[in-house]
Amino acid sequence: MTKTRLSSDTAVDAEKLGSLQQDIKISDEHIENPLLIPDYRPGTDEERRLVWKIDLCLLPIIFVMYFLSYMDRINVGNAKVAGMEEYLNLSSGQYSIVLVIMIVFYVSAEIPLNMILSRSKPYIFMPIIMILWGCVTAAMTRIETYHQLLGCRVVVGMCEAGFAPGVLLMFSSWYKRSEQSMRFGIYISAPVISGAFGGLLSGAIMSGLDGAHGIAGWRWLFLIEGVLTVGVAALSAFILLGFPANSRYLSERERALAVTRLQYDSIVNNKPNEAQMTHWEAFKFAATNWRVWLMTLGYFIITGTSSMSYFYPTLVQSLGYTGTKIQYMTVPIYAVAFVFNLATSFIGDRKLRPYRGYINMFWLIILTICAVVVTACYNTKVRYTFLVFMTAAVWSSTAATLAYGSSTYAYMDREARAVALAIQNGVGTAATIYGAFLFPASDKPKYTMGFSVISALSFLGIFVFLALQILLPSEAWRYTGQFSRYNRLKGMFPGLGLGTGLFIAYCAFEQLVGFGDSHH
Repeated sequence: MTKTRLSSDTAVDAEKLGSLQQDIKISDEHIENPLLIPDYRPGTDEERRLVWKIDLCLLPIIFVMYFLSYMDRINVGNAKVAGMEEYLNLSSGQYSIVLVIMIVFYVSAEIPLNMILSRSKPYIFMPIIMILWGCVTAAMTRIETYHQLLGCRVVVGMCEAGFAPGVLLMFSSWYKRSEQSMRFGIYISAPVISGAFGGLLSGAIMSGLDGAHGIAGWRWLFLIEGVLTVGVAALSAFILLGFPANSRYLSERERALAVTRLQYDSIVNNKPNEAQMTHWEAFKFAATNWRVWLMTLGYFIITGTSSMSYFYPTLVQSLGYTGTKIQYMTVPIYAVAFVFNLATSFIGDRKLRPYRGYINMFWLIILTICAVVVTACYNTKVRYTFLVFMTAAVWSSTAATLAYGSSTYAYMDREARAVALAIQNGVGTAATIYGAFLFPASDKPKYTMGFSVISALSFLGIFVFLALQILLPSEAWRYTGQFSRYNRLKGMFPGLGLGTGLFIAYCAFEQLVGFGDSHH
């Protein structure tokens, strides 16, 4: 029987692609059930033009939205060293609670908001939640007490909860798996640039606007960032796309091509009027999937290490820098991370897509070594240098893990995939709850506890991603029937799962010597 080679390296019957037009139809108020493209071939000029159009509608505006989202999230750290801590008389423990309270409500709202998004229009849902958190950020200009600050952070956390997992769902619904790593790298570059720009902005505010019109510099920080957020949110409503089958700004042919190419890559996208999982079915399917939880564990470890980003101004201050130089010295930390993140994402799509687990292992090894050096060393210049490379490792592995998870969940129903991505992002983000307590003021200037925990977590993460690199390819081979080796081994060793064990061991051997064939 003739076989067609898919980008995921899974062989399917050639006639199955033709039968897709019988099963899936695209329809909305402007389209009368056009069929999928039966003679689709990947990599054509028409497809490249479509991907370019999708990029133009999604990447620039989402980059700016996430840029502002991250600034709104971490501005409390810059405001702290700019005078807010003294004005509100915040203790170290109270500041940690300010960080944690946002994370708790952020995590708790992620799954329900992403389930809502999967059945709504992104160009309506995303701007609404962004306008809400922008208004609250601007309102933080008026806070006078610790408890008012807590209340504002709660609302911001709940509103921002729908954004990051929503972007993950949109990317996984528009791009092939071979296209996702670079897009996630660009997406993750937004908070990296945001961190650098936040430092520059804070420095400029402290030296230029502090006291202007009787308003303290840290209050100007909240006001400026909140107003910018609301403005960009309103603009995004006119730019963002929906989902492929019923998206505006695409012609009938482009919608058909968008859906067909994802079907060809074995990515599930629900169509209008198509039967879908119920909310409970989608939640249960994702929540009981071992792939989701193993990937989430890896992301939890990486995100836990990234919690030090809230303390960059504090950590830089502990190295002996003062005044506006604290803000400016955070810029190189993010700049180096930006370069390495994009390079890793490019290589992840073009050269090493089957080995995303190894990419994460590499960066976690770097992170472990840097954390150990920062913990043991007393030279401030050496500590600063290794802190820079720690940050590069954290952000590079973050983007790689998001692309890894998105491609792993591609076979799921869209709402189930939304839940899986929300679990990964939500539980991963929950790691910053303990991260908020890793760098107490009592531990300065070395902050031994924080860097010791980071080195231990990153060391554990190495083995988590080794397990993913081995298990995910072997599961794919087992269920697609692409290789008969599994069935032969299972027949030779019935019962007790010995066939499966030998098969996974064989896959591990293939991976280690470099000729394993993985599609993740």
